[in-house]
Amino acid sequence: MKDDLQIQGHGSLFWTRDLNDDVTAAGAFAASLARTGPAAVKMLHQHDDAEPVGVWDEIAEDASGLYVRGRILRTTPRGRLVAALVEAGALDGLSIGFRAVKARPDDTGRLRVLREVELWEVSIVTFPMLPGARLKRVG
Repeated sequence: MKDDLQIQGHGSLFWTRDLNDDVTAAGAFAASLARTGPAAVKMLHQHDDAEPVGVWDEIAEDASGLYVRGRILRTTPRGRLVAALVEAGALDGLSIGFRAVKARPDDTGRLRVLREVELWEVSIVTFPMLPGARLKRVG
């Protein structure tokens, strides 16, 4: 719809340590995305599954990580709030909700390397677990 707020960004960055000591390997999302496509991956606010705020039109692995492009829908109160906060620059983080399918410790034993994940959702958040996972408005 015309009133929808178009956004894009990276929900995850490959080979980048997050605040939980996880590192996502390139290719970790491929099987999940091949099974479900973007339609099954929910757009939430702060990982709250009670009120989805939009839809992801495109989700794909690129050279940097998990690229997402979608629309925040202003048809709900939460969608209007999130869109206004994004437009004001108060909200620009992205965070993924997933289940680890294949993971192993790295050579140091300090980090968990996610080799395959089942992606459930990509949330718009205030403080992403991976500080570089950010969104921007399209257009």
